[in-house]
Amino acid sequence: MAKEKIINIAVIAHVDAGKSTLVDAFLNQSGVFRDNEEVVDCVMDSDDIERERGITIYSKNCSIMHNDVKINIVDTPGHADFSSEVERIMKTVDTVILLVDSSEGPMPQTRFVLKKSLEQGLNPILFINKLDKKDARVDEVVDEVYELFMDLEANDDQLDFPILYGIARQGIAVRDPKEIEGIEIMGEGGQKIKKSPKGFGKFDLTPLFDTIIEHCKPYPDRDEEPLQFQVSTLAYDDYIGRLGIGRITRGKIREGQQVAVCKEDGEVVMRKVNQVFVYRGLKRMAVQEAGSGDIVVVSGISDISIGETVCDPQNPEAMEMIHIEEPTLSMNFMVNTSPFAGKVGKYVTSRHIRERLRKELEVNVGLLVEDTDSTDCFKVSGRGELHLSVLIENMRREGYELAVSKPQVILKRGEDGRTLEPIEEVVISVPDEYAGTVISKLNIRKGMMVQMAAENGYQRLEYLVPTRGLLGYRTEFINDTHGEGTMVRRFHSFDTWKGDIPQRVNGVAIAQEEGVCTPYALFNIQERVQMFVEPGVRVYEGMIVGMNSRSDDMVVNPCKAKKQSNMRAAGSDDNIKLSPARVFTLEEALEFINDDELVEVVPDDIRLRKRILNELERKRSGRVYDPVTKTVKYNN
Repeated sequence: MAKEKIINIAVIAHVDAGKSTLVDAFLNQSGVFRDNEEVVDCVMDSDDIERERGITIYSKNCSIMHNDVKINIVDTPGHADFSSEVERIMKTVDTVILLVDSSEGPMPQTRFVLKKSLEQGLNPILFINKLDKKDARVDEVVDEVYELFMDLEANDDQLDFPILYGIARQGIAVRDPKEIEGIEIMGEGGQKIKKSPKGFGKFDLTPLFDTIIEHCKPYPDRDEEPLQFQVSTLAYDDYIGRLGIGRITRGKIREGQQVAVCKEDGEVVMRKVNQVFVYRGLKRMAVQEAGSGDIVVVSGISDISIGETVCDPQNPEAMEMIHIEEPTLSMNFMVNTSPFAGKVGKYVTSRHIRERLRKELEVNVGLLVEDTDSTDCFKVSGRGELHLSVLIENMRREGYELAVSKPQVILKRGEDGRTLEPIEEVVISVPDEYAGTVISKLNIRKGMMVQMAAENGYQRLEYLVPTRGLLGYRTEFINDTHGEGTMVRRFHSFDTWKGDIPQRVNGVAIAQEEGVCTPYALFNIQERVQMFVEPGVRVYEGMIVGMNSRSDDMVVNPCKAKKQSNMRAAGSDDNIKLSPARVFTLEEALEFINDDELVEVVPDDIRLRKRILNELERKRSGRVYDPVTKTVKYNN
């Protein structure tokens, strides 16, 4: 029986460039779906949070057949916080399709994912997407991509990359953009063509399929060599336990086979493979055996981890471990100690939180969990606010209760003894009238402008800003630009400490006692406070109920009721008009809080609170004696 021809590809790009949409078109045009099958958009984004936010968080696999060649496709995240998902799959693919927006051009994350693929010696295929944009600038974008390749020191073979153009949402790819001039706007009968990944008329993804097969030779036949298979991703199945996913570098793997597992510390242990699965379309299919070059899923090895190598017992040869860049942000996960603790959540103790974090470590390689002095507190480090907030959101939905602190940057000590902090590369596109405000805010936050260019009434700003300066800035940025600005950021490097950066200007309003908020009390408070709670909401002492218009914190009583008397005007209680309360998402809450505050996360709510709930104890903890004036001052 002839060896099956296999090519493994990854689709990489900046966020929102159209990766999952292109994979949809691949699957539609390769006959994976039945004609009458209902198919959702971005079918690979199967996780609830991915669907809600419209982003890819986890790398996922599928396969298609084209001209007797099996093409395994890996859909990767584009957001910088999940770049560890991209780093570890680069060893499993033979080439990458680099998607670049025809208007935006290469963005910060484009540089990162391309750098990782070039380091692995892969020869990319460039796909210029979204040709139907009115502000498409195809020639300039291609030139920018060439410059990016040269900046990243690509070799001659890598610089000789094929270029295709198309519209992923329409399932169209062509070798020359002139072929589809006008088609993307006017369809048959003069109507604008509808979004369909099945192609349009004579145009489809055939040129891209053909380019993949021409550009990348099928994986060589190494079935007769000793087994070597490195795990790049982990998954979990409720029935068969932990699953290891990766590419077979050489040899064959069979169900029931005895194998040697080379651990990270150099130890070699004997294990038995239960089942072997390969991808057929979107489905995992059990097979008796799989050969070299294929991406497989194996079960039965309960202690397998990412980077470990499954080998032939007679020839245990470990592959180089997968190196993941270090985290840049950390926050403390604590047991919820508020008066409302345990009323809603299913898992509330430190043991529950520890086990959940340990489980997350098995599949989330960009995460780091450390113990602290307290048994009820864990230091969790990740690649960014979104990386950590997705973990917290998943825990919340699973029934966990916890309190989390303000994110803190992870500092390093340089060789010369200087303190180093993470710096991020930020690219901002903002209307001309708001550019001055944005520049002023970033300068205050110790940002350094790298480049500034005007494009069609918009200013494109490139900055290097300390990660500390960007904490809490996104909401402010959206307000300053009236929602018209876009901001993308990516970790750049560690650099010298940039000095103090101003924190939140406004103080907060803190509840004085436990009770239920009344309209009467909130009406009197809202004159000088932007409220976070509405009438009927239960609050407790130390809970943050609003943002003060001044810089100092203020203790208020949102539960105060109107005194009862026999002198009442008809309908006067109905005339109370309250401003809408501000509702926080998890990311906004993490951005908002200061160092002495916490976010309380429970399955049905997100609350803000002070670390120390009692007002008197807060004052005592912030009390500082000034020997010059011989007076006591309060920091809080």
